[in-house]
Amino acid sequence: MEQRSGLIRARLKGASISTGQVITFLDAHCECTTGWLEPLLSRIKLDKKTVVCPIIDVISDDTFEYMAGSDMTYGGFNWKLNFRWYPVPQREMDRRKGDRTLPVRTPTMAGGLFSIDRDYFQEIGTYDAGMDIWGGENLEISFRIWQCGGTLEIVTCSHVGHVFRKATPYTFPGGTGQIINKNNRRLAEVWMDEFKNFFYIISPGVTKVDYGDISTRTSLRQRLQCKPFSWYLENVYPDSQIPRHYYSLGEIRNVETNQCLDNMARKENEKVGIFNCHGMGGNQVFSYTANKEIRTDDLCLDVSKLNGPVMMLKCHHLKGNQLWEYDPVVSV
Repeated sequence: MEQRSGLIRARLKGASISTGQVITFLDAHCECTTGWLEPLLSRIKLDKKTVVCPIIDVISDDTFEYMAGSDMTYGGFNWKLNFRWYPVPQREMDRRKGDRTLPVRTPTMAGGLFSIDRDYFQEIGTYDAGMDIWGGENLEISFRIWQCGGTLEIVTCSHVGHVFRKATPYTFPGGTGQIINKNNRRLAEVWMDEFKNFFYIISPGVTKVDYGDISTRTSLRQRLQCKPFSWYLENVYPDSQIPRHYYSLGEIRNVETNQCLDNMARKENEKVGIFNCHGMGGNQVFSYTANKEIRTDDLCLDVSKLNGPVMMLKCHHLKGNQLWEYDPVVSV
């Protein structure tokens, strides 16, 4: 590139001048292993609408030691639209009938390393060129692949090493938050339908960011007749931290004292507290789900003793200590 343009636009430029039938994107700080490419190509040969990622092995940024990655994790995301690795769920193990050599269907990709058929890359709209620098493009293309009729896989027989750095060595013009919030706002507006409210309520500052013109992306979604985000949550990512069915989303407020329930630690096995309501989302946002859980991401309000304490524990969906009945009091 003649000037710094960011990962997204650099990849678009690279794709436009490449000549092969399959385009493979890799971060610069990667090391490919023997036999890494053939398993990826074989999946695309079977179905050009299959987008494939290798298992990402870890290369230490201190010593360059090479450590094998796990075939027991796959890609997901949380309420802030941050990519996260999670354990492969039992339903996916059952679909593969215990054969760990078979590819894992993953709801999202990390974004740095994947292969895609050239024609299919064009057909589904390449990258969103309205996004800047880096951030959010991996979730955007993941949602789009699944919602528009494709499949996203981690091919367990392919391994590529990746240097995981402790800090980002470059800057974001205008600030990291500005760039990533803009990109995430674009993907939420185009692909997430009413579920974008989870993102906006927990990160209200995002709604103040100018996210540009998305008309070409919404037109792309209409032209490809892509499925709604509710379909994605139901069929691709039923384990999502965003509940498919919920009664309400927001603060749990004591109206007499103007204090709110606050998950200040954001960690499992930590107590929740009561603090002044700040109206900034974040730790004071909870959802009350159709399963009568009070949750944030994959943590649920849990009380195992009559007199407490109330803790945040992993949601187990077994009700019991995580079942909360809400009986609104009506004043006359």
